[in-house]
Amino acid sequence: MKAIMDTGPWVALIDRSEGRHAECVQWFQAFQGILFSTEAVLTEVLYLLSFSLPAQFAAIDYVLKGAMTLIPSSTASLGRARDLMEKYGDIPMDFADATLVSAAEDLSILHVVTFDTRDFGIYRLPSKKPFIVLF
Repeated sequence: MKAIMDTGPWVALIDRSEGRHAECVQWFQAFQGILFSTEAVLTEVLYLLSFSLPAQFAAIDYVLKGAMTLIPSSTASLGRARDLMEKYGDIPMDFADATLVSAAEDLSILHVVTFDTRDFGIYRLPSKKPFIVLF
């Protein structure tokens, strides 16, 4: 299984003070598949973990050790993210979510690891299929 990773579960996985930390650790230990995320999400994660340099390093190490594949931005993906932000402007869709939806489109991924069930319940892939929230 392939899934895209949003900010919330990634932060909760690392930050032991998060209310859902134990739940996230348990879920990630059981998950069998490939996780993808974007540079925009990593930036949010690092910002939210800015209280601790070791916590920030843990987030980066998650990528460096291959536990998650980081999808780099391109001009095309930036343009697609902008289009998505305009399309979902009434929600509004933030940039990190737009990059995840764009990446999911590019990689044909239906599954998302997120606490943001409201927004990802609204977002649709070009096939009009909804995302399947795993968390």
